[in-house]
Amino acid sequence: MLPENIIYIVIFLELIGHIFYIKSIVQGHTKPNLVSWFIWMLAPFIGVFLQLKAGAGLSVLPIFMAGFGSLIIIIAAVLTKNAFWKINIFDIYCGLLSTLALIFYVFTHNLSISIIFAILSDALAFIPTYKKAYKFPETEYHSTYSLPILANIIGLLIIKKQSFTIYSFGVYFIISNLIMIIILYRKKIFKRN
Repeated sequence: MLPENIIYIVIFLELIGHIFYIKSIVQGHTKPNLVSWFIWMLAPFIGVFLQLKAGAGLSVLPIFMAGFGSLIIIIAAVLTKNAFWKINIFDIYCGLLSTLALIFYVFTHNLSISIIFAILSDALAFIPTYKKAYKFPETEYHSTYSLPILANIIGLLIIKKQSFTIYSFGVYFIISNLIMIIILYRKKIFKRN
């Protein structure tokens, strides 16, 4: 277990990842899917609330930063001309299913089940961005997905009270971001010799 003060490194990593992503948006390279980013803003904020309710401490900061960073990315994309991905019907369906899972998340009285719905909501929100990144990897910026992997590993290493409701979101963030990195770098990773 790491000392809690190391969590400030996590905040810095998350912030750097989001700053690079915003810079790429403004430069016209990255085009975020606003359906994904909107859910990525809501779900972590609610997750932080529930984790704090379960007794979590500073270990929630990486998840809070995910929600806060998503909010800033939405603002940057909306304020920058032609900076977000065109939303299609598939994105809307994923967003609606994600929102439904988020509603179940909020109104479920069992904390563990609530966290499962939060993760499901976030995962459903990831699908449009996974799809876009698979077809057009140049529209995404890797540091926004690679730095949270490290940040959440550090966050998990400072958890004092081991419980599903406290560590589950961090584990999920590691897995979901790792999938995105694999999608973005699949041609280099699986390069045939």
